Amino acid sequence: MGKSSVRGEGARERAPHASDHGLEGGPSHEGGEPSADGGHRRRGREGGRGGGGRAPRPRRRILRWSATILSVLILGTAGAGYLWYQHLNDNLETDDLTLGEHRAPEPTPNAAGQTPLNILLIGSDARDSKENQKLGGAKETFGGTPLADVQMLLHLSADRTNMSVISMPRDTLLSIPKCTDPDDGKVYEASTQRTMTNQTLGRGGPGCTVATWEKLTNIHIDHFMEVDFAGVVSMADAIGGVPVCVDANIHSRDSQGHGSGLKLKKGTTAVKGEQALQWLRTRYGFDGGTDISRAKAQHMYMNSLVRELRNNANLSSPNKLRRLAETATSALKVDDGLGSVKKLYDLSNELKKVSPERTTMTTMPYEYVGARVIPKPGDAEQLFRLVRDDISLDGKGKKKPAGEKVSDDPAAEDGEIAVQVQNGTRTDVEPPVTGRANTVTQLLAGKGFTKAAADTTTALTQDKTVVKFPSAELEGDAQRIAKSLGMKLSSVKKSTDVSGVTLVVGADWREGNAPPKSKQNDKTPDSAEALNGSDKKACMHVDPAFTWK
Repeated sequence: MGKSSVRGEGARERAPHASDHGLEGGPSHEGGEPSADGGHRRRGREGGRGGGGRAPRPRRRILRWSATILSVLILGTAGAGYLWYQHLNDNLETDDLTLGEHRAPEPTPNAAGQTPLNILLIGSDARDSKENQKLGGAKETFGGTPLADVQMLLHLSADRTNMSVISMPRDTLLSIPKCTDPDDGKVYEASTQRTMTNQTLGRGGPGCTVATWEKLTNIHIDHFMEVDFAGVVSMADAIGGVPVCVDANIHSRDSQGHGSGLKLKKGTTAVKGEQALQWLRTRYGFDGGTDISRAKAQHMYMNSLVRELRNNANLSSPNKLRRLAETATSALKVDDGLGSVKKLYDLSNELKKVSPERTTMTTMPYEYVGARVIPKPGDAEQLFRLVRDDISLDGKGKKKPAGEKVSDDPAAEDGEIAVQVQNGTRTDVEPPVTGRANTVTQLLAGKGFTKAAADTTTALTQDKTVVKFPSAELEGDAQRIAKSLGMKLSSVKKSTDVSGVTLVVGADWREGNAPPKSKQNDKTPDSAEALNGSDKKACMHVDPAFTWK
């Protein structure tokens, strides 16, 4: 069974671009948009390209995050009558959720038995149709390997009171895990150096993008969704326009032809059609001229879009709703778990429970490495942890302490517990502490854990010291290790990355005989630049070099 977009092993070749040069970088694109290849059925290949590439899919619909959520919300407002149209189901196509070898652990249900939902929203810059080529430009890239230029993780809280979004800049350098293409069995080995995250889509499909996010964040992802250039244009038209704001006249075009072409007057304008696409793609013209600025513009667009969906009386028109439902299902590619209109409708009902006031948009904290970025040590993990622990990013609604849940599995005698100790003290700015695994192994042996052994084959990067265990029958042993070191039981994590109880000594324990005890901070890092969904005054700052009179 095939997927309907071009995926090749190598990065697409194209004309040099000033922003595309940097350390360990990969390909990037001015406004790479999503391409969708939806999900009720899979489409076969039309033939291969050289170098292991994929043939173009007849219709890869992936758009920016905004259009993705629009699609879901529209299905929720379209009315039950439309849900029974089989052709809406036939519009959808599916793909595998994850192509990696390991999954992040599923979240623990709250007291009411509820669990959060995590949905990865992917945008591709695929030029796989005449319509997408016309909208996306860059003729030399037609039929090339698509890039996941937009990646946003949507987190819906377990109690459905709040929603959080984390955008990852497409220029982020990461370690991409091993991925296997389910269609042809092609194996894409784990990257040996940090690689731009937008290349994940070309390593077997969106399931590799999901696997990369899970490896980085340890957040269990339940679903993914994609949309493309043409999808955002048609849906923006259907809703009648989305209000956006700039603090000066803007024209996104420089002397070398770089830019989306967006041209707006100072103030608020309801953008739709191709102009909406230009807004979502604009980097040149917004202050800073970076992918970070573009992400902020997308956040503003999304917040405004959701408000329009809730308040626009025109959407009561059955014909308009029908057209929008048709557009949404044709534009979407989803995982098997969302592969029907009924499932999308159920999801939309869950999303609608959250008000704009309890929606928080953030950008993954980052720092520059040359022209690219990496997750900012400390702050990025703090943001990921808040999402993992289902703590709202807006600071509202106090989460009750989870408490120390003791495992039902009794621990073995201390001298019978086999535990491997790994050195995770390396950070992006500091080398690992030499001999740390041996030192802590000796410490454990002194406490009676005589089967403790140091793993000196590798140095890991781990912000906080953690005890990992692979299966339920070893949870009690893992908790016993943590307790002996004075660690909280929340530091004990189930993980398929280990084969036995494993103590990873983190960067927080570079010296001393015990991990430091510190009060947990549940504040969203300032570097995440949180934007509240109800903020109607947000306005993009225009670079003076791109203004006009």
